[in-house]
Amino acid sequence: MSTTETERAVEQQGAGNSFLVDVWITLKRWLQKAIRNASIVFEALLSPFIFLILFTQVFGKLAGGPIQELFGADVNYVTFLTPAIIIVTAMTVAIQSGTGLIQDMESGMFEKVLVSPTHRGAIFLGKALADVIRVVFQSAIVLVLGYMLLWISSSSSVGTYIQTGLGGVLGIFVIVIVYSLWFTAFSIIVALVTQDIESASIWMYMTHYPLLFSSSAFLPISFLPKWMQIVATVNPVTYGVDALRALMLGQDVLTVIDVTAFSGIWNTIVPAVVVLGVLDLVLGGIAAVLLDRVSSSHVS
Repeated sequence: MSTTETERAVEQQGAGNSFLVDVWITLKRWLQKAIRNASIVFEALLSPFIFLILFTQVFGKLAGGPIQELFGADVNYVTFLTPAIIIVTAMTVAIQSGTGLIQDMESGMFEKVLVSPTHRGAIFLGKALADVIRVVFQSAIVLVLGYMLLWISSSSSVGTYIQTGLGGVLGIFVIVIVYSLWFTAFSIIVALVTQDIESASIWMYMTHYPLLFSSSAFLPISFLPKWMQIVATVNPVTYGVDALRALMLGQDVLTVIDVTAFSGIWNTIVPAVVVLGVLDLVLGGIAAVLLDRVSSSHVS
């Protein structure tokens, strides 16, 4: 945003606004900031397509047969891979959330908003909602691209792409939101600790890729080395990907722990949501404490 637009946004967050109005103004500012950044828009539209094409070409023939043995003859690698690409895009949005916060701090916008009569909670809630909207939008793009690729390769119907139907689509959006919260909180923690965009980016991407490749994202756990299978058991990415995969395949796919207390896909979804929910609370709490401390230091 330009300096004039920044000042206008701060002026809008003035005295007399209700909490919800301040949330809306903050949400709108962060969405506009993302939309007007050509690199963010380009990455949102193109990177899922590139990931889907590259990984299906690299791993498709290698893993296609074993995946069908594990999950059924009608399971295409595209369907297996799509949940992983959704998680990748969610983590990318989370990283951009942290770097965006640092950009605000470096430009002085963060301090201007804090000294304005804006509700403190509205500042953080508005930003969080903007991130949620972006995650859902990009997840929808990945789902559409995945279906197009599957239809081109095998002329499959939507029913065979997402076995749980419309309810499954909505469930995918819910799960990816729950998943994105912990990594967004992590990226904000890194941003607040480093307060430097280069350092924060390095640390976040150094975490991002090892988490992805030491999980069930791109290959079944059984394909990984023994030590990596142990890592995958405690890797949040595994739980996020498996929950999305259960909704797409319509079956219990959680391989890192054996849960039989529920039935069908719920044996995957419930443990995954519990693990991710605990992470959301722990890292979200740490991020909130750090935000409060940094905010107080900037205001004083």
